Amino acid sequence: MSKKDKKDIEKEQVEDNETQTAEVEEQVIEEKTIEEKLQDEVKQEKEKFLRLFAEFENYKKRTSRERLELFSTASEDVMKTLLPVLDDFERALTHIEDDKEAEELRKGVLLIYQKLINTLEQKGLKAVEVEKGDAFNADDHEAITQIPAPSDDLKGKIIDVVEKGYKLGDKVIRFPKVVIGQ
Repeated sequence: MSKKDKKDIEKEQVEDNETQTAEVEEQVIEEKTIEEKLQDEVKQEKEKFLRLFAEFENYKKRTSRERLELFSTASEDVMKTLLPVLDDFERALTHIEDDKEAEELRKGVLLIYQKLINTLEQKGLKAVEVEKGDAFNADDHEAITQIPAPSDDLKGKIIDVVEKGYKLGDKVIRFPKVVIGQ
């Protein structure tokens, strides 16, 4: 072999090596772009998963909150129908106190009334506390009438409570009915 042939062979080998290197580089670039595409797809799927997971968590929280609200107010209708019975008991007790001959009757009615009140309180019913002389608030009270105030300091304040108000848990199921001074 001549020197020329050796140089040609070496030149061909170098060219072959360069072509192979170029091909390998192209393959590496193609593999990188494929890998980048796959990583983008994985990233998108992960974001979808996280959104769905967050949405599901919100759904669980909302349904559990709704369930708690339903349980806390499930007896609201029953309580509303029993409120007039409580009012009747209170009226009966005030009238029986005037009659000294009906002491035993008063004791019996008082025991039944206390038992009913205790049972309803165990189920979450509470009376709304309203005092004579408190400031009237339209959000918390229901004004049924206005009368001239007996004194200047009672103007715009509660003079009389006609009907008690009640709460079931944190929800007011009947606002207290009051008379306010004018």
